[in-house]
Amino acid sequence: MPQAIGFGAADAAIRVYVKNRPPLVEFQQLDTLLALDKEAIEKINAEAGNGWRKVFNVYAKWLFALHGAQGMVGELESWQQLRDQLLLRQHSNTALLFSTPEFDNQALHVIAGRTYAQELAAQLALGINLIWLDKEFAVDQKNGVIVCPYFDYRQLSNIKIAKLCQLINELLPSHTFGFAKD
Repeated sequence: MPQAIGFGAADAAIRVYVKNRPPLVEFQQLDTLLALDKEAIEKINAEAGNGWRKVFNVYAKWLFALHGAQGMVGELESWQQLRDQLLLRQHSNTALLFSTPEFDNQALHVIAGRTYAQELAAQLALGINLIWLDKEFAVDQKNGVIVCPYFDYRQLSNIKIAKLCQLINELLPSHTFGFAKD
């Protein structure tokens, strides 16, 4: 199995795949999984542009919507706290990956962006069977894969975050995607 490349926990149960990595020198040759902390996320936000701030914020908003309603975020009271205290930490159970997806049914695999999902499907034999529900969302229930809009406020709006949560709860009810704090 190829090495996962990106940010977060090595054994993450929630794996989000994006096409591009932050345009900072230290990440261009990254060939492993790097756990982040609040300062690292703030540095990427400051130096890599507003697009990366949106990725981290939307990721945290989605996780808070997914887990907050189930009371699974402990003492965290907002998505901002989740981002600052949990997201992409070593033991957070979350990852943001730049490497080619490796699917197993032990994790939730989210491919951020229809175009990226279509590129992956055209280039690789991913071993998944995506069923497109509409122009933006697709699922492979057996492998725990969901395609959703890219993690940006306009593309994955609050309404679409709610839809993503609903799809996970309806289509993947047997999967458990909780997380723990460092």
